[in-house]
Amino acid sequence: MLRQGQFLKQLQKLSPQQIQLMKLLQLPTIALEQRIKEELETNPALEEGPEEAEDGELENEEEYESEITEEEIPKNEDGEEKERENEKIDDQLELEDYMDDVEAAEYKYEVSNQGKDVEQREMPVSHGPGFHDLLEQQLGLGDFTDTEYKIGLYLIGCIDDDGYIRRELESVVDDIAFSQNITTTKEELEDVLKIIQSFDPAGVGARNLQECLLLQLDRKEPKTREIQYAIEVVKKYMDEFSKKHYDKISKKLEIDDEELKDVLAEITHLNPRPGNSSGEGERTNSEVIPDFVIANNDGKLELSINSRNMPELKISRDYLDMLQGYSKNRDKTSKEASSFVKGKIENAQWFIEALFQRQQTLLVTMNAIMKHQEEYFLTGDETKLKPMILKDIAEKVGLDISTVSRVANSKYVTTPYGTFLLKSFFSESLSNEAGEEVSTREVKKILEDCIGAENKKKPLTDDALTKILKEKGYNIARRTVAKYREQLDIPVARLRKEI
Repeated sequence: MLRQGQFLKQLQKLSPQQIQLMKLLQLPTIALEQRIKEELETNPALEEGPEEAEDGELENEEEYESEITEEEIPKNEDGEEKERENEKIDDQLELEDYMDDVEAAEYKYEVSNQGKDVEQREMPVSHGPGFHDLLEQQLGLGDFTDTEYKIGLYLIGCIDDDGYIRRELESVVDDIAFSQNITTTKEELEDVLKIIQSFDPAGVGARNLQECLLLQLDRKEPKTREIQYAIEVVKKYMDEFSKKHYDKISKKLEIDDEELKDVLAEITHLNPRPGNSSGEGERTNSEVIPDFVIANNDGKLELSINSRNMPELKISRDYLDMLQGYSKNRDKTSKEASSFVKGKIENAQWFIEALFQRQQTLLVTMNAIMKHQEEYFLTGDETKLKPMILKDIAEKVGLDISTVSRVANSKYVTTPYGTFLLKSFFSESLSNEAGEEVSTREVKKILEDCIGAENKKKPLTDDALTKILKEKGYNIARRTVAKYREQLDIPVARLRKEI
């Protein structure tokens, strides 16, 4: 049953400008460059380049209106002038109708993100045949029938960037029947696949890690005693090898630790990802371009934003003149065209303002982070890192925690000690025996140093690491040590063991 009543609700809505700013804020430098290119392509009122005053530009609105001559004033049948309205039409679209005097200033139509002394450098990128192209070239050199060649091409297309075929051949049989109209069997696919597995790089076309290692070992010549043992280990004792149960392997092979060490060296020197050996995998990884640069100038930190990919933007002067031209006509067509042009100019202005606000927000937030971690940025000593969470920076700069999170996410900063992900400087705190608040990064650094200096034949367990930390004054539980170790991507002691 429908009822009519009065209700009080509190809603929070974001304006289009706020949404646009939030989206731009979370973009790193590379993604921002692409976003600017997209905006330049979709909005003709936005242009790249510095704002320049054109010759003959009208200085004020009175000069513009004085260009209408007396002959252009329409007259009625009696030759008398038609009466003009002196008051402005509300729906007549002028640029000044939605911009005040400050916003209409020329410097607001552009955003410059580069200094005059910034050196422009382009990195040359070499292009060559890709990983799959190399396999297809080798396939073309073989003696195949048309059907076998098409099957080979399809199988090469199924190989991922690591060099593996992870699809079941039974499903590939069905796919070839539907897409290529070729009736084949699993046995025929295996015959062609064996030929592909003989291509370079060694190990390509394997269906799992074990097969990949075996393909590489089978190619090694001469077949020394170590290689023969390595083949046996991969064939029969792959599970023990992956879990590093070396004592079991040495017992089954009836060899001592020194000989087993040589056998394991043959296996560990193999390439578990043959697809990347062609170098394509390295080319696909995008270069890390820092968003911030921190320099140590005689003990004084200097912060700057890396803006080499940020072009100068401005509002098209043609569109501004077009809007003024349409605003003088009162017919319906001119009003529609004026509305369209005004919308494009407004969107361009919003975008430029959003970029400006983004830059200011990044500077303010990063400056607060730099001051909070000043001791670290001056020395590079990770033990000097202070506990810092998003709330700490948000309170300092007067922004919301979500805004600070967008700034820290996917942004990199270059320091005198390397380039780091910005969010890596955020860490929780814990108390030592002296009651001082220390960063968890400090504890993780100690864990890394202890594990790096351990005896690999008898690696330190989590209990042993917990005891060492307690001796250093950090009273934390073993499960916390295990959590920090996992966050550092360090395996358990058993998997760190070496012979």
